[in-house]
Amino acid sequence: MNKQYAFITILLFVIEVIIALFFKDSFVRTVFGDFLVVILLFSFVRIFYSGKGIYVAITVLFFSFLIEFSQYFGLVEILGLKKYKLAQVVLGATFDLWDLFAYTLGVVLSYFLDKRLFT
Repeated sequence: MNKQYAFITILLFVIEVIIALFFKDSFVRTVFGDFLVVILLFSFVRIFYSGKGIYVAITVLFFSFLIEFSQYFGLVEILGLKKYKLAQVVLGATFDLWDLFAYTLGVVLSYFLDKRLFT
């Protein structure tokens, strides 16, 4: 278990909760929040996986893109979960190309910081 990444994960989770609760503007809540969430996911995986960071980066980016494209196809509606706020928060409700850009930047930053600071 990597304690440094555990700390980073907890810190990023707290920041994400603060953003969700207190920020209503579109940039911080959507773009910056999406940028941070992939860093959070990368950090979470790195708590348990000490292998090559590139594998973590590719997996997190693929997962993030999968979630975003599920929004494009309306997965929440298809599954009949639209009335559940948690499902909308976790799976998202609106496809946005800027989210893909934010995910990519977050994963690239995560990978390079991982490579520079922790290996």
